[in-house]
Amino acid sequence: MNSTKTMKLLNVMAAFAGMVLVGMVVSSDAQLQMNFYAKSCPKAEKIISDHIEKHIHSGPSSLAAPLIRMHFHDCFVRGCDGSVLINSTSGNAEKDAPPNLTLRGFGFVERIKTILEAECPKTVSCADIIALTARDAVVATGGPWWSVPTGRRDGRISNLTEATNNIPPPTSNFTTLQRLFGNQGLSLKDLVLLSGAHTIGVSHCSSMNTRLYNFSTTVKQDPALDSAYAANLKANKCKSLNDNTTIIEMDPGSRKSFDLSYYRLVLKRRGLFQSDSALTTNSATLKMINDLVNGSEEKFYKAFAKSMEKMGTVKVKTGSAGVIRTVCSVAGS
Repeated sequence: MNSTKTMKLLNVMAAFAGMVLVGMVVSSDAQLQMNFYAKSCPKAEKIISDHIEKHIHSGPSSLAAPLIRMHFHDCFVRGCDGSVLINSTSGNAEKDAPPNLTLRGFGFVERIKTILEAECPKTVSCADIIALTARDAVVATGGPWWSVPTGRRDGRISNLTEATNNIPPPTSNFTTLQRLFGNQGLSLKDLVLLSGAHTIGVSHCSSMNTRLYNFSTTVKQDPALDSAYAANLKANKCKSLNDNTTIIEMDPGSRKSFDLSYYRLVLKRRGLFQSDSALTTNSATLKMINDLVNGSEEKFYKAFAKSMEKMGTVKVKTGSAGVIRTVCSVAGS
């Protein structure tokens, strides 16, 4: 065969391989679909939303922020596969990793799973429960709605080191944020929009104390943090470097409202975390924040919804991959 014919053959083979690859990608994505449980467990999504409507506001603080944080942390480690829920007798699971030690809502998700197992045994995945509860909890508190196609399957591997290495810590600088989001196929726009979830909920002084008392070897207080805000935090909230328990609002005065207040505070250098402040150190993300602040809440809701929909499909297990765990906290169930 001459060189010309050989090249043509190679081009055809490459094109065919590309078509097969594209087909594989489309096929994988197609397995996540709206109302996936319409036939196998038709009441599944209503059971979840009803449970949330009944219980989401009970207790000292809403579970909306913890549940959306759980979804975020689950998707950043091995994809959205429910592995963040798994317990480990050796203390080596994702939930044992530093970023997850303050996660809440495990029992809430497990109670929903128990109800669903009674209704439709071995049918609804823990991964889908996390994705749906995150959306429904935010909606129940007046926040945006987004599409949650279902059909995710559960993983059985949950590793502390993987969680530590892949979940962006609150001390992240811009380079770290860009790398960790990029690893999940998420853009700078997604980074800015998903950070907007900090508009609701609370954190602990342990997540930002170094900004107040031990920022670097040369500077005790983070110069990027508004000095008046820092003084207020020191006087009334985080009174020492060793305070690991005091609760602080991520969006003071507006922590129960899903709005643009968080971004306004970031521009005033009053974002609670170093990772919040980092968003203003890049010209592209800074412009995005300014555009959001100068736009409407409706526009923010739509953009946030798109990024949530994108994050919810990160490295999902579908079809014959993964399993349906019958107890979310037990890997081998």
